[in-house]
Amino acid sequence: MKGRYKVAIALILVFFILPLTLLLTLTRWVPTLAGIWLPVGTRIALDQSPRLHRASVEIPSLRYLVGDCELARVSGAMLSHPSRWRLNIAALDVDSACLSKLPESEPAPGAPRTLAEWQSMLPNSWLTIDKLTLSPWQQWQGKLDVGLTPAIQDIAFNGDALKLRARLHGQALTVSEFEAKLVDGQPPIKLVGDFTMPLVPDGLPVSGHLVSSFEFPQTPQLVDAELEWQKNQGQLVVTARDNPEPLLDLPWTLTEHVASISDGRWSWPYQGQPLSGRVSFKAEQWQQGLDTMQISGRLNVLTHGDNGKGNAVLTIGPGKLSADDSHMPLRLTGEAKQDDLIFYAVLPATLSGPLSSPHLAFEPGALLRSRGRVIDSLNIDEVRLPLAGVKVTEQGIDGRLQAILRAHENEMGDFTLHLDGLADNFLPDKGTWRWRYWGDGRFTPMHARWDVAGTGLWRDQSIVLNSLSTGFDKLEYGTMLVNKPRLVLEKPVHWLRDEQHPRLTGALSLDAGQTNFSGGSVLPPSTLKFSIDGRDPTFFQFKGDLHADKIGPIRVGGRWDGERLRGEAWWPKQSLTVFQPLIPPDLKMNLREGTLYAQVAFSAAAGQGFEAGGHGVLKGGSAWMPDNQINGVDFVLPFRFSEGTWLLGKKHPVSLRIAEIVNQVTAKNLTADLQGAYPWSEDAPLLLSNVSVDILGGKLSMLQLRMPQHDPALLRVQNISTSELISAVNPKQFAMSGPVNGALPLWLNNDKWIIKDGWLSNPGPMTLRIDKDTADAVVNDNIAAGAAINWLRYMEISRSWTKINLSNLGLLTLTANVTGISHVDGKSNTVHLNYTHEENVFDLWRSLRFGDNLQAWLEQNTALPAPRCSGGKECKEQ
Repeated sequence: MKGRYKVAIALILVFFILPLTLLLTLTRWVPTLAGIWLPVGTRIALDQSPRLHRASVEIPSLRYLVGDCELARVSGAMLSHPSRWRLNIAALDVDSACLSKLPESEPAPGAPRTLAEWQSMLPNSWLTIDKLTLSPWQQWQGKLDVGLTPAIQDIAFNGDALKLRARLHGQALTVSEFEAKLVDGQPPIKLVGDFTMPLVPDGLPVSGHLVSSFEFPQTPQLVDAELEWQKNQGQLVVTARDNPEPLLDLPWTLTEHVASISDGRWSWPYQGQPLSGRVSFKAEQWQQGLDTMQISGRLNVLTHGDNGKGNAVLTIGPGKLSADDSHMPLRLTGEAKQDDLIFYAVLPATLSGPLSSPHLAFEPGALLRSRGRVIDSLNIDEVRLPLAGVKVTEQGIDGRLQAILRAHENEMGDFTLHLDGLADNFLPDKGTWRWRYWGDGRFTPMHARWDVAGTGLWRDQSIVLNSLSTGFDKLEYGTMLVNKPRLVLEKPVHWLRDEQHPRLTGALSLDAGQTNFSGGSVLPPSTLKFSIDGRDPTFFQFKGDLHADKIGPIRVGGRWDGERLRGEAWWPKQSLTVFQPLIPPDLKMNLREGTLYAQVAFSAAAGQGFEAGGHGVLKGGSAWMPDNQINGVDFVLPFRFSEGTWLLGKKHPVSLRIAEIVNQVTAKNLTADLQGAYPWSEDAPLLLSNVSVDILGGKLSMLQLRMPQHDPALLRVQNISTSELISAVNPKQFAMSGPVNGALPLWLNNDKWIIKDGWLSNPGPMTLRIDKDTADAVVNDNIAAGAAINWLRYMEISRSWTKINLSNLGLLTLTANVTGISHVDGKSNTVHLNYTHEENVFDLWRSLRFGDNLQAWLEQNTALPAPRCSGGKECKEQ
């Protein structure tokens, strides 16, 4: 009995424990067993043991390796058999770089060769991969669903960038949906088509027809594409719906050894620059793989500009493109014309290295040039970009970067600029680029020459302008001559292009020598120093100060936000005497007293232009000259400037107050207010008001002058003392005393008159006394007037009325009626004088000879006076 029990126990161990042991050790023996059928050099690896469930088998992780390269990784696989085999895979990652390492092998005897044989081997099954990823094209990942039977195979792929739905029935392949997003922010490309697959699935379909409609961002309408082929040749035609001419027409041929495109055509009529050309392409030994394929081709581009047609040719190969070591000669030659610009290119280069990180190296003689007109007045004489020795890789640009620009502007002048630098694997915000620049030119409007020089560095996210010096030998404009203005760096400009903490800092100084004016005025050497601090060149703050010897400093501050420049300028209170150098020596004016201060806010933008507003204040100003003095000047100037118009005194008028003007005639308490727009208009007039001055014992005043003028401005004369006027003029021929009143209607924009129907009159008694020598001279020269002139030697004027007209040509007409009593040798007589005088006041300013004019009038116009009858001997004599 004991022996039988032992046999039974042994059978139990064989039938139960052995399968359990095999299951627990699958990770060891299954890869070894599978290696019998796998290609040589490949293997599978199970990181975890499979798990058995009630109706399925779970494989947590499986890897397929080619040598040490992981070709595929399977995660979360579940195999079941509800009604047919179903394989669900959570994730499948495939590395395409390992495909080139698969060993070549001959098909095994009896292996399926035709498409029908392959299809007959397919089980009734479903395959679902929730996340299929093919490196390095991870953006095309998505979900794959496959349904297989020997008769029909269905495939569906759904991802963010790619969607596909197709069915293979025998040799007939139908693509019912294909959608691919090639460019972010643009509509996807969609296509459908029918194909006939070859009997042996080792090449492309033997025939097919594919249609698609998609949208280019540069085209106004949809673009239709049609691909059709039969056996080894076909044609691809792409046409825009608004243009019958095809955008692309590529006849192609595909044989066992050569794939070629011959006499292809392309055109691009959009973006304001029509382009067209021809294309040819050949790939020899294309079936042997990319590493052995010999590629050659030719593409030409025809351009049309204002200067005619241009033709550029890109020659490719012959060479190879390889995943490991490419070698493809390239050469771009010819010219292109766009508008008024012409581009010339001779660019020999070689593309080398692996396709995943290619290298483009420009060979000796590589040069890009251009000339033409950029805008109506700026002409590019030549731009030269030598590129020999420059390399372009995935890491960036490496080598010497140079540029030479020669240009001229019709009115501004000509100039030459040079740039020379060295790049070390440079890309924006990556690598290093050191540069220096220099140049010079002429600035014709100001008869000046200028120069510029400097150095800089771009390293990773930091751009540094280490040095800058630019300036003019002089600036000469009109009556002004500025000597040697120059802009230099006080502190390097540093721009940190960090996304989280960007920063822009620096300091500059604008220095100028003495500024001379033709009248003899001189502005001392001036300096504007300012610093910048901000985020980047589109957003920063600035502050600084301007001074010229003792003038200033004027403090300036503001900010630039990329669209608008805003700022303020403060002029602290300082003595008026600092402006003495600005007074021409010939004026012999001495600034003695007074203070000046000002504040201005300004803004500038592309659509707005320049705007400014603020105020300036002059207090207690005093200036002395040999012949006169001006004391107690108070001037307040509130203003705003916008759209080419000055708005003076928006809330409070411009105010001028002068306590005293000492000359031959002393004027006191001068006042004037100004408010409105300049240039003025009907909707925005300019008003001069509150004008008055105490002078000659009386007052001159004007209530208001409006521009544009519709009514005359009335200049009032009140109690002007003729004795003070005569004392100031000091004529030796006569003397007068007594007050004068009047009103002078003043026109500034009349087509004929400056003063029309003005008048002067005496409100009280006046006296006129003719100098004895003058009277005697008239008597001796004019016997007829001799008797009458004696009655004018001394006259008391009781009434006078003078009418005044002044034309805009300067012709002054005076018509005076004077009535008075003449006292001569104890006799009294009534005298009536009618006086008419015409003279050009513009000539009168040059020669104020009142006495000579009066003497000439007396000689020509004096008549005997009418007697004043009071009885007695005098009446009898009349």
